[in-house]
Amino acid sequence: MSQNLLQSINSPAELRRLSRPQLNQLAGELRSFVLDTVSQTTGHLGSNLGTVELTIALHYVFNTPHDRLVWDVGHQTYPHKVLTGRRDRMHTLRQLGGIAGFPRREESEYDSFGTAHSSTSISAALGMALAAKHKGEDRRAVAIIGDGAMTAGMAFEALNNGGVSHAGINADLLVVLNDNDMSISPPVGALNKYLARLMSGNFYEAAREGAKAVLKNAPPLFELARRFEEHAKGMVVPGTIFEEFGFNYVGPIDGHDLDALIPTLENMRAKRGPQFLHVVTKKGYGYKLAEADPVKYHAASAKFDPAHGFAPSKPGKATFTQIFGRWLCDMAAADSRLVAITPAMREGSGMVEFHRQFPSRYYDVGIAEQHAVTFAAGLACEGLKPVVAIYSTFLQRGYDQLIHDVALQKLPVVFALDRAGIVGADGPTHAGAYDIAFVRCVPNCSLLTPSDENECRQALSTAFAQDHPVAVRYPRGAGVGAAVQADLSTWAWGKAVVRRQAEAGADQRLPRLAILAFGTLLHPALAAAEKLGATVVDMRFVKPLDTDMVLQMAGTHEGLVTIEEGCVMGGAGSAVLECLAAAGIQVPVLQLGLPDRFVEHGDPAKLLSLCGLDAAGIEASVLQRFAPRPTLAPVAAAANA
Repeated sequence: MSQNLLQSINSPAELRRLSRPQLNQLAGELRSFVLDTVSQTTGHLGSNLGTVELTIALHYVFNTPHDRLVWDVGHQTYPHKVLTGRRDRMHTLRQLGGIAGFPRREESEYDSFGTAHSSTSISAALGMALAAKHKGEDRRAVAIIGDGAMTAGMAFEALNNGGVSHAGINADLLVVLNDNDMSISPPVGALNKYLARLMSGNFYEAAREGAKAVLKNAPPLFELARRFEEHAKGMVVPGTIFEEFGFNYVGPIDGHDLDALIPTLENMRAKRGPQFLHVVTKKGYGYKLAEADPVKYHAASAKFDPAHGFAPSKPGKATFTQIFGRWLCDMAAADSRLVAITPAMREGSGMVEFHRQFPSRYYDVGIAEQHAVTFAAGLACEGLKPVVAIYSTFLQRGYDQLIHDVALQKLPVVFALDRAGIVGADGPTHAGAYDIAFVRCVPNCSLLTPSDENECRQALSTAFAQDHPVAVRYPRGAGVGAAVQADLSTWAWGKAVVRRQAEAGADQRLPRLAILAFGTLLHPALAAAEKLGATVVDMRFVKPLDTDMVLQMAGTHEGLVTIEEGCVMGGAGSAVLECLAAAGIQVPVLQLGLPDRFVEHGDPAKLLSLCGLDAAGIEASVLQRFAPRPTLAPVAAAANA
């Protein structure tokens, strides 16, 4: 499709100069541009195709960036980025040094709030709305939240807070519920469009307030009228719950109909106080392949031809996620106590086949990580063996529940922590950088770090056999291609394994070294050790740490190196230092891991290299720390005399 109109739009101010008929043309061009971009850069697709008209309408009606737009999760903001001056950089989307796949405040003044985890938008927008009141500024704050994100308790906490006055002040807050789970059905048609415009308009507001004034002195009649209004609206709109929170509910309306969206938003922008607009959109709208299979086209992990869609995937090495999915089915077949829980990540966590085989033992609790953890605790109390499949970054949201509800009661819950370490294109919001540090400090909890696909299966079986909480962390993507045994064998509890012994006559520049590797960085450590002549230990356990192995390595080597794909502070290397300190042993230790900064989005291998966690980086760090520095040359010394 021609993109002549889109090429002329470099800011929302230019968008607002277009005529209404031009907006429909712009929507078509914008949708085509997003499709073409994602087909080349990869990234989220279906959600972005579904928010084209809504994005145009919001920027057309609201005076952005003066008015604040807060996008929940933010994976649906590609149209927003295109319209806010980033069109020419979209080819760098999610690439190292390029623009992010989510809103980021440092990237644009139009990104009012950085997001990527769900259900934060209403809280943030409420804060912005009340800040405007505090500063005496006339501005609006809009939270755009999906129906999936509305399942999280935080969204309802914000609604509960946002619908009440604060010291007599009501927030000028608009919550837009982007409902893309249901199809656009007859209720979202001409009648509902009319009712939405009516209920958002001045006449309805004046009539309602006038009736209140007349009836307020006759309480029985006032209560009767209030109930009649609720039931009359409830017959055609599901808005009663939001009205009870104190919001004026409007909708649902067709989120792809600009002629419905724009006048409704204009009416609601003119109102004061908390407003709630329910719009219905369709994931993948305008692209038939994505409309037909919204799950498959939710995101593109590889380039594709828009005319033909995704090419059939070629067989390759199994990913850690797939290893987990197969183990889950096999262990469930062997032990009827196993139940599996996911916070709305069935596909991402590799649970599709388990759901098919064991539907009565599968629980998708929605985007509700806190509930997922405590729900697992309740199941464990009754003798079941819950496995919580959760991304490392999302367990952060259930940390209090991990401590208070699971660990304190020493309940046998297995946490399968996918996406541990660097995640690549999704960037710092999704990186699993902190789980080693925040799990190992919790009493009763154990943490296992398998180094390859077979070890991952064995680690999961080992964790499942315990009678206390155990987390198993593994990265995104494939491993080294290790052969995976079909049995459900376990490890010796708390024991590490020596993978390589230091050689006699190794690099004379270096002292005798032992590298203690936690997780998949074992393999670049082995490659580096070939050049360094070092011993390498596959530690396997962060907690319980194999203290005998640590002390043995400290007693037979002149220096230790710890390696982990997690934050250094409080991580596995810190556990080794604590062990040495408790034993009163002094030996030089080099800790390698993720730096004390948020690692940007980009290719995972490149990011690990930049963090010095590939074989070359490990070798360089070891040489810098342990190789003797050359003495000052005599000529230089004389010159300095």
